[in-house]
Amino acid sequence: MSIRHLLGLDPKPAPQPELAARPAPAETDTDVIRRIGTQLEQLDPERRRFLAGLAYILGRVANADLDITPEETAFIEKTLEEDGDLPEAQAVLVVQIAKNLEELYGGTENFRVTREFTQHATDEQKRVALAAAFAVTASDNAINADEAHELGELADELGISRSELNELRRKYADKTTSVQSVRSAQP
Repeated sequence: MSIRHLLGLDPKPAPQPELAARPAPAETDTDVIRRIGTQLEQLDPERRRFLAGLAYILGRVANADLDITPEETAFIEKTLEEDGDLPEAQAVLVVQIAKNLEELYGGTENFRVTREFTQHATDEQKRVALAAAFAVTASDNAINADEAHELGELADELGISRSELNELRRKYADKTTSVQSVRSAQP
């Protein structure tokens, strides 16, 4: 299954081999991944596109400092489970795919994926994506300068107003490393 297919960009889904029932009592890792992939393919294409785009965007901001922490990964997975209504195994797989793609192609694909997401997302979904992006970067209790910059760029690409962006910045001000360093330097 290609990321273009997951994002709903392929006009025709690639044919997928049928999984034969396995008599073995335990599935192998490969069997589990194939089963989850097949389950993801059963999702409505619009929902699949939204979830894949959201996972990529969240991976993008988490990787702004070139380090996606375990806390950030866990938060993205939980977001897809709760807000995306995905079972844990599907959320984990989607996040791993998105993280790997972000780490491999991030700089060149960020704008394209966000533009595609923006074209299909509602205004409310865009706001949710930006709020989740802030929460992801704050999940390790430190929003550094690279992450803050990426959040600003993401807001612009999503078409979020400056006032909404600044409202989120105020909400997470205590998590920014610049505010934390100023406060720790005060007597």
